[in-house]
Amino acid sequence: MAVTTTAAPGVWGTIWQGLTRSTSGFVGLCLVLSVLLFSFVGPLLIDHHNPTDVTAIWGPITAEHWLGTNHQGKDTFTQLVLGGREPIWVGFVAAVITVAIAVVLGGVAGYVRGRIDHFLLQLTDITMTIPFIVLMLVIASFFRTSSPLVVSFIIGLVTWPYLMRSIRAQVLTLREREFVEAARLQDLGTARILFVEVLPNMAGYIFINFIIAITNAIYAVVGMYLLGLLPSTADNWGLMIQQAWNNNAFLLPQAAPFLIAPMVMIMLFQIGLVTMTRSLEQALNPRLRDR
Repeated sequence: MAVTTTAAPGVWGTIWQGLTRSTSGFVGLCLVLSVLLFSFVGPLLIDHHNPTDVTAIWGPITAEHWLGTNHQGKDTFTQLVLGGREPIWVGFVAAVITVAIAVVLGGVAGYVRGRIDHFLLQLTDITMTIPFIVLMLVIASFFRTSSPLVVSFIIGLVTWPYLMRSIRAQVLTLREREFVEAARLQDLGTARILFVEVLPNMAGYIFINFIIAITNAIYAVVGMYLLGLLPSTADNWGLMIQQAWNNNAFLLPQAAPFLIAPMVMIMLFQIGLVTMTRSLEQALNPRLRDR
């Protein structure tokens, strides 16, 4: 009698199963995709021309202005559509930088040990003691930039230490496994053992922390705009919240959409990412997979 075997799903298959087998994970995926389509496809479908109209300041919701107008008479819905691309892009790039630094330094520290481990831990301790807001104030006062790439780089450089320590702890455990000992006996080299044998076994853990890093980076960039640490040069959800606050929108009922709309978009995107993370952790963590 022939025995049929079912091939184990790959990494992407496991991720897809994790997102679709639970209602919360699927809802989170739908939320994230909806916000991404709204922010990246939406600008292609609307007119970017959003002129100032002093006769329509804080205008109500109408058929022409779906979310009313702001303190300059500009259409709020147009600003909302155009304002999502930058914080999401900054969050993604900052998360890539954060995870890349944490994985490399944490992997080297945990596997090589010795003086390198001690030095990297000291560097981590120093970085963790730097207050993030104070650092942003100093950087903003000396280097005013509107480049999303530079903002991403700044956020990534100051948010890696916590993940680095977690990666190091994981590597310390994996370096004692049998497959690592076998690789050492074959004299495959430190770099190959670390980046080909050890770190791929942490792919699920790294991917989950990458999503978490995106949420933290988005909150960071929105907070920087809210505090006025970044220049007001383009439509941005964080900038919309700052402008609403500076113009006392919370005191005007007709100005509520301009204040609430960007907050709702940020919340929906973050809720989607968080629910996705919980489902992915259950799918990618062998100890939680069968629960």
